[in-house]
Amino acid sequence: MTDGLPRIGLLGIMQELYDAMIPGITERQARYAAEVAQRLGEVAEVSFTGPARNRADIEQRVAELVAQDVDGIMIVMLTYGPALRSVRALTGAPVPLLLANIQPERTITAEWTMDDLTYNQGIHGAQDQANALLRAGVPCSIVTADWRSEGFAAAVGDWACAARAITALRRARVALLGYPMNGMGDILYDPPAMLRRIGPTIVAEDLGRLHARVAGVSDAAAQALVAEHAQRFDVDPALPAQRHAYAARLEIAIRQLLQEGGYAGWSFHFDAFGGDGRFAQLPILAACDLMADGYGFAAEGDTNTAALMCAGQSMIGDAHFSEMYAMDWERGSVLISHMGEGNWKVARADRRVRLIDRPLPIGGLENPPTPVFAAEPGPATMAALVPIEGEYYRLLVGRGEILDTPDLPHVEMHAFHVRPAAGMEPFITRWLRLGGPHHFVTNLGDHAERWRRFAELLELEYEEIS
Repeated sequence: MTDGLPRIGLLGIMQELYDAMIPGITERQARYAAEVAQRLGEVAEVSFTGPARNRADIEQRVAELVAQDVDGIMIVMLTYGPALRSVRALTGAPVPLLLANIQPERTITAEWTMDDLTYNQGIHGAQDQANALLRAGVPCSIVTADWRSEGFAAAVGDWACAARAITALRRARVALLGYPMNGMGDILYDPPAMLRRIGPTIVAEDLGRLHARVAGVSDAAAQALVAEHAQRFDVDPALPAQRHAYAARLEIAIRQLLQEGGYAGWSFHFDAFGGDGRFAQLPILAACDLMADGYGFAAEGDTNTAALMCAGQSMIGDAHFSEMYAMDWERGSVLISHMGEGNWKVARADRRVRLIDRPLPIGGLENPPTPVFAAEPGPATMAALVPIEGEYYRLLVGRGEILDTPDLPHVEMHAFHVRPAAGMEPFITRWLRLGGPHHFVTNLGDHAERWRRFAELLELEYEEIS
């Protein structure tokens, strides 16, 4: 979901009025737009099909960009252009919007003429455009910057990644294998509201179909995956070969189901697998490997977090399914772990990931092979989706630092300490007060701005704890 750069369209707006006043202005401003597109080449693939000077032009340009399958459209006022000419096309655009409030020249000098004022008058077109979109109820991000600056490229890059995540979510399907965990309140949601506000379709998959796929996996395919694991992990010699082979079959079967169903993410609940009676293990290793491959995942039938994981994979990459396990007042940190499902792509580089024969009585099945690791120390960003009521969602984001976590030799699953930037006690207290659920997404690095753009474009309430 993160291959290549985001694809955005540049909609350059002006009007025919100025052609008679300043011959060649359309060509001049087209060159300026092309330079802006080139400037952004390090953060996005930018398509510019030419200036739009009237309503018909604008509708044609928007249609051309949508047909190119762009992730979002960036509006640039090449001169002033009346907003009512564009608002109809933009209200119908199926991708996120950004209004880039920029102009060709950085500073106004004594040498400027009336022509120079016209070339650089985009700001009042931006005001007209922003007002029209606001009144039409169309979400739109806004960036005001010198277009040659690093800050401009970084801001557009963050928006473009958020736009890609939203566009992907609107097409996404998330598979729920079995049923969600009974009695767990913070994973509940309204499926039609999720579809309208966030985007993905949740599909309940029959475990019988998955069982049949497991039986159909060949010995050769299973052994090939076992061999990959031997290259990737330090495999515990105590892990029985037949147990490892079954985990490989289960992983291959789930991967086939996701690929053939066009799924971007998935979730399962251990009781659904344990109670079914046909499975030997929980798919712990499958969850880890599929996260590392870019799929969204959440445990216990939590499709809210599975959907947000899809966004984290698309917008940032290497998203890690997370849960707060315990607080540490000595370190001012919280221990992040789960039952074993974690993205080993976040593992620290100086220690090999171990694959162990992990005793796990949950589900009443045999020991599932489980990767054990700590995350790479450094900055981290946590994000959680909080369904409040209907289409009212809150996005809760926190900044922190992953600590140099010592080995926990008696903990048979991944685990690492995160020290919240706001302080452990204030962070946890505010997380609870804001309804933060016990499942969330962690990404290495500081990505709060991307999550803020994501919330802005989906019109989610945004709360940051930092």
